[in-house]
Amino acid sequence: MTNSSHKYILMVMTAALLSACSVTKKYERPTTLSTDKLYRDQASADSTTIADMPWQSVFKDEKLNALIQKGLDQNLNLKNAIENIVQANASLRQSKLAYYPTLQLDANATHNKQSEAGLNFPAGININTLTTTYKLGLSTSWEADIWGKLSSKKRAALATYLASDAAKQAVQTQLISDIANNYFRLLAYDKQLAITQETLESRIKNVQTIKDLKEGAIVTGAAVVQSEANQHAAEVLIPDLKQSIRETENAINILLGQAPGPIDRSELGSQIVPENLAIGLPSQLLQNRPDVRQAEFNFRNAFEMTNMAKTYFYPSLTLTASTGFSNLELKDFFANSVFYSIIGGLTQPIFNQGLNKMRLTTAQSQQVQAYNNFQQSLLTAGQEVSNALYTYEMAVEKEDSRTKQIEALIKAVDYTKQLLEYSSATNYTDVLTSEQNLLAAQLSGVNDNLQKLQAVVDLYRALGGGWK
Repeated sequence: MTNSSHKYILMVMTAALLSACSVTKKYERPTTLSTDKLYRDQASADSTTIADMPWQSVFKDEKLNALIQKGLDQNLNLKNAIENIVQANASLRQSKLAYYPTLQLDANATHNKQSEAGLNFPAGININTLTTTYKLGLSTSWEADIWGKLSSKKRAALATYLASDAAKQAVQTQLISDIANNYFRLLAYDKQLAITQETLESRIKNVQTIKDLKEGAIVTGAAVVQSEANQHAAEVLIPDLKQSIRETENAINILLGQAPGPIDRSELGSQIVPENLAIGLPSQLLQNRPDVRQAEFNFRNAFEMTNMAKTYFYPSLTLTASTGFSNLELKDFFANSVFYSIIGGLTQPIFNQGLNKMRLTTAQSQQVQAYNNFQQSLLTAGQEVSNALYTYEMAVEKEDSRTKQIEALIKAVDYTKQLLEYSSATNYTDVLTSEQNLLAAQLSGVNDNLQKLQAVVDLYRALGGGWK
């Protein structure tokens, strides 16, 4: 390599140190993101949030906690998410090694026969046209990270790794939420089945009572038929409830990564919700919500890919070297057979069919998309918190009214039955209506309780709880 070549390379590397900062940029979270009013009508200056609570403290049911732990150990989607982390970590390790030169060992023997006619030597000259060459050597290549291409690639790989880790955490929070919601739904079906079976027993007794009243000429045969229809109306609800119980048990087993089977559980009435459903500050979603953090890491990856696309417009410096032994005789392989070469190459793109421009335009467009996805994930997180919190508030608001409604309907059923026995002015339709309304209200009361429990689960997940 000539002195002028050394000077040129030195000049380029010096210029690179001075201008590399202008080629690639350092990532900063976009200032255009806003977390104001994400929770809608909820103003809080307290950073306390239930998202910081471990799930074992949020759910007080030991049987539910045992199911959640089994799901965390066995769920197949969660296992796949962990494997995604393994793959991303491998890419990250490879990107770090890109700073180092490659090293290759080359060992070969070449048997070569040349054509005498092709050599075109004068007549009378004896040339050995059959040769065997033995070669053993090392070769290395190294690209200088002048413009920050390798650094950007490493940071992009790191962002991908962190995104895969956040994705795994998002799967975990969703898994905990799905197990808890299905568990509470299962308890609600149990409670509704118990209420319906109790109602059925009462209506079976009521049919006999109406028959006795008919014999006493207090009611007509129409009342007997109506009471029997009322009994069957309760009976027909039971198969549907049993089917829902079976399907919910099977759904939980899928979440646990196991074959269908019965689920050990407690009762709906024994469930306890946290006393203080603190939601903290909307800005905390940026750290607490795994899917929001995943979206930001994806944006960071796209940002670094744009950085890397810019570096392709600038020259690259590559150094290659090789050394070893080469000889025509194997017995004298190491005698006077050393060879080596050192090459410094500077490549400046001039025209490559618009590839560099296409690469940059595509990377910039993907960066815009990643930013939009980041912003969308934050808005969605705020919506989910707002919805879950309002759902809980409405469920609580219904509790008192529902309790009073059920109490009034119980009295209405008792009063109409008594009037039916002692007064011919009372129609059995009044009794029938009261009983149907009572069962509907009782079943709705169970749904109200389920709504409250599931709202707590949804709020916990929406705030980013369950992965810490």
